[in-house]
Amino acid sequence: MALISPEFLLTSFIVVIAPGTGTLYTIATGLAAGRRMSFAAAFGCTLGIIPHMLAAITGLAAILHSTPGAFELVKYAGVAWLLYLAWATLTQRGSLSVEGVGQRIPGQVISHAILINLLNPKLPLFFLAFLPQFIQRGSASPIREMLILSAMFMLMTLLVFMFYGAFAAAMRGYVLTRPRVLQGLRACFAVGFVGLGIKLILAQR
Repeated sequence: MALISPEFLLTSFIVVIAPGTGTLYTIATGLAAGRRMSFAAAFGCTLGIIPHMLAAITGLAAILHSTPGAFELVKYAGVAWLLYLAWATLTQRGSLSVEGVGQRIPGQVISHAILINLLNPKLPLFFLAFLPQFIQRGSASPIREMLILSAMFMLMTLLVFMFYGAFAAAMRGYVLTRPRVLQGLRACFAVGFVGLGIKLILAQR
């Protein structure tokens, strides 16, 4: 079997394009601040994957899964962050903004995006279950293969999120000149963050 199989690419693509916190934040950033900032958000969301993948590769994800309280601590920190994002989005007045993203520099957007993925305790468990399925049987360097697969997954994440961000940025002019559309989108983003927070609350180890 090839190191990077078609099955891995297809499964990864399905996982990446599925709506989630990173997707929502990247799209909101594109609408709020344009393409450059949306690319910063996409880059930050991709960087936020690295600790989870390293945890899966080194076995720390299994420790998180088995240590009483550790999973719940990260989970509820993530929930609190999502609810804060919902509140900040819903109470924003004027042009669409996500936690003042329109006034932020790229580095701040990147750090914000990293935190969004970092506070999701399901990600290391996902990679712990996901990556080993695509390691060649009898491989002499399974860690090397997992690193290569992780790099490919991250590249796909970056490209897909950049597409989402660019599309959102292209729609920015239309959205910002229509107050009702703007208000509706703000409500949708807030509801989306709350919904993802509820989903995270219900998550089990």
